[in-house]
Amino acid sequence: MTVVVFLSSLLGFMTLGMPIAFALLLTGSVLMWYLDFWDVQLLAQNLQAGADSFPLLAVPFFILAGELMNAGGISRRIIAMAQAYFGHKRGGLGYVAIAASVLLASMSGSALADTAALATLLLPMMRERGYPLSSSSGLVAAGGIIAPIIPPSMPFVIYGVVTGTSISQLFLAGMVPGLIMGMGLVVGWTLIARRIDEPKQEKASGAVRRRVLVDGAAALMLPVIIVGGLRGGLFTPTEAAVVAAVYALAVSTLLYRELTWAGLVEVLTRASRTTASVMFLCAAATVSAYMITLAQLPDEIAAMLGPLAQDPRLLMVAIMLLMIAVGMVLDLTPTILILGPVLAPIATKAGVDPVYFGVMFVLIGSIGLITPPVGTVLNVVGGIGRLRMETLVRGVTPFFLVYLAIVGLLIAVPSLVTVPLAWLR
Repeated sequence: MTVVVFLSSLLGFMTLGMPIAFALLLTGSVLMWYLDFWDVQLLAQNLQAGADSFPLLAVPFFILAGELMNAGGISRRIIAMAQAYFGHKRGGLGYVAIAASVLLASMSGSALADTAALATLLLPMMRERGYPLSSSSGLVAAGGIIAPIIPPSMPFVIYGVVTGTSISQLFLAGMVPGLIMGMGLVVGWTLIARRIDEPKQEKASGAVRRRVLVDGAAALMLPVIIVGGLRGGLFTPTEAAVVAAVYALAVSTLLYRELTWAGLVEVLTRASRTTASVMFLCAAATVSAYMITLAQLPDEIAAMLGPLAQDPRLLMVAIMLLMIAVGMVLDLTPTILILGPVLAPIATKAGVDPVYFGVMFVLIGSIGLITPPVGTVLNVVGGIGRLRMETLVRGVTPFFLVYLAIVGLLIAVPSLVTVPLAWLR
């Protein structure tokens, strides 16, 4: 009965058009009332505790790092490097988009920030070269969701906080799946590029390639510093976020000198607004998470799953289908905050490695960013490219199927995640 109260309350508030943060807060209040445990002071304490978290300090700094990279010319140089090395191939701008997606993902950890940068710079070029608008926009959107998987990842930070999973290990475990996603996009785009008839693009000379590589070398050092620091135990994920923000600020202002004081104020304003919404969402979700634990909701759901809990792979398939359905109507952060505390204990009881489950949870939730009707990343691409949702859905469908195949592969062969993690540990 508690499951019914929780779901009916949450869905009811969302149906009324209430913002997710307020819906979570009120759902926690309803559960508190239903359990005859009403205490306003406890409600306020959990709300405050939800934002008062040292690991969550990584969120505003990763958001700031992403904004600084876009405003300071780092993202543009990454794309210029990819263009110099892959732009001459048939469908070359598509390979540029994929390479830039992987490189940007290793720096910002934000799907929206990476997608906005890619769409702003590449969609006009692809349109000018005669690429199909649907396939081009679909590829850019699909590339954008690699960011939550390759470290540093803001969703991994949030998932680690709400489930108690090691954020450092989530970061390290996401490297191989993120690269597999990039390779999957290469395969999908290669099949599509055969039908693209475009003017032959001259191959960049060795001098040009060396120049863009030198120009972008400072940008390429950021993922090396972050992953190397985490692997060597030099800093925590929260400290890595600070390092990323400070490094991006230094490169943008002192080396590239593209970020002015006026631009910095605008960057700080945008980052502050995004941080406020995300942190309030985390605070509100803490109230619901506390009541979910108190009501023993995971135990109820585990009992409902029944035989599935006896087979880890079958359980993962069921969770995958549930997550895909949820991803169509919820953004990634609310999905993590709502379902993470519920499903993680169930998976652990079934014998699933908690870090592996966290990677799969965020990966499947990220796919929801490119599925309608919510599809946050799709909406970003559509807004920048002024494209209709029908065009976007048609273009992203082949890459959605590629991602589903990758999810199936990682469920069938968990060692693709766990073995590299064991080495990186």
